Amino acid sequence: MLRDDMIRRIGAGGSLWDLLVIGGGATGVGTAVDAASRGYKVLLVEQSDFGKGTSSRSTKLIHGGVRYLQQGNVSLVMEALKERGILRDNAPHLVHDLRFIVPNYDWWEGPFYGIGMRVYDLLSGRYGFGRSRRLSRAVTLEAIPTLTTEGLRGGVQYYDGQFDDARLLINLAQTAVEQGATLVNYMRATSLLKDAEGFVNGATIVDVETGREVAIHARCVINATGPFSDEVRHLDDPGASPMISPSQGVHIVLDGSFLPGDTAIMVPRTPDKRVMFAIPWHGHTLLGTTDTPVAAASLEPVPMEHEIQFILDTAGRYLAKDPTRADIKSVFAGIRPLVRATEDKNTAALSRDHTIHISGSGLLTITGGKWTTYRHMAEDCVNHAATLARLEERPCITRQLKIHGFHRNADEFGEHSYYGTDVARIDDLIHAEPALAARLDDELPYTRALVVWAVRHEMARTVDDVLSRRTRATQLNAAAARRMAPEVAALMARELGMGEPWRSGQLADFEAIVRHYQA
Repeated sequence: MLRDDMIRRIGAGGSLWDLLVIGGGATGVGTAVDAASRGYKVLLVEQSDFGKGTSSRSTKLIHGGVRYLQQGNVSLVMEALKERGILRDNAPHLVHDLRFIVPNYDWWEGPFYGIGMRVYDLLSGRYGFGRSRRLSRAVTLEAIPTLTTEGLRGGVQYYDGQFDDARLLINLAQTAVEQGATLVNYMRATSLLKDAEGFVNGATIVDVETGREVAIHARCVINATGPFSDEVRHLDDPGASPMISPSQGVHIVLDGSFLPGDTAIMVPRTPDKRVMFAIPWHGHTLLGTTDTPVAAASLEPVPMEHEIQFILDTAGRYLAKDPTRADIKSVFAGIRPLVRATEDKNTAALSRDHTIHISGSGLLTITGGKWTTYRHMAEDCVNHAATLARLEERPCITRQLKIHGFHRNADEFGEHSYYGTDVARIDDLIHAEPALAARLDDELPYTRALVVWAVRHEMARTVDDVLSRRTRATQLNAAAARRMAPEVAALMARELGMGEPWRSGQLADFEAIVRHYQA
């Protein structure tokens, strides 16, 4: 997956593509995988890096959604539970089972949540990850010794899935390329093209790195830009009514000592009518999330003071040691592309189902949904796009399509097992240049070899790409990421053939980003 190769495929823009996908998040890249695996000619462009927005800022769960069951949205839960099982089968190096416990402090919570989780089990059918059951106080504390003990009666255990969102997205991009798709990051769609009858038949794209502009023609243009969907729709129709009601979700990362072991906590109801999670992730503890309406989407949303305090206060009710601001290793925010359904300003009540909209001029927009259901969303999107573009009808094959890096026993590969089959090739880099085995920082398990790998094989173009998405340094420990940045910039400059101005510019750019991750 080399950007120069992708650029060469685009050429002077004279080719006719079956599908032009705008947006390099889970929905867009998933759509590219689906379409390319059917044999369609696909080009995907992303204005920034793959997963720069929402798709790298999730709660790191592949789940049916207990909250949606509480809301009575059984169809969404059943669809998500099925997709959860499919994804674990296709990417076992990235998706694994995770035990959750709902702590019970009132007499009614055990039977109430116990029944709810049994329903959750039944809905998962043959895609189940494990059986739920009620736990005694002693067993609950054995699993999570850091829980508040005062008033604890026991807990309810259930199972869901965990993953690394940005790593899955990069592997999906690699899968799309392997299936024949062309994907380019830092390539912005600046206008839509229309034929003599006023139907959308392409877009003007600009290479952010060089300023080069190319006209791309396609039988169907797909807008998969998530929170930025309305911006692309306005390129088609400046008067189009907004579809998106953006909502911000914030997560806090603490030291792993707050949640030792491999069991997560689920808080079933917070004051803002959401659930909250405390999850072990890459040796750290992830807390979240919030649901705050915001006026507009941003590529670098900033956590709000009241959101940070809300998470700390809620966690303090359940953890024996109250987390404070001084304990925060990193804090990050993401924007949900919720579809407007009512005038209700409470975004927690808005649907998480996906929506497909086709404008009068033929622009197809897909938005909403959730990470867990990305594959089903892509299948639905390509079915609609193929009909719209009058392409030959071909069946979806992604239910059984293994994702790049697939290995059934990847855990045997050690601390970088989430690279799957690529671990051996990363080891080859180290064998050829032993200095690449050195860690970038004592507090995180990332080596120089992972930087070189990211540039050579994963289309990383900036220091932020490497530290925030190819590795997860920025989200795990912002101070460590800041310390790592100079060495990462130097390694990248060597690989990309860049000089001192590029290196110093990258450090300045990353400094502007990482400061928002430090509370």
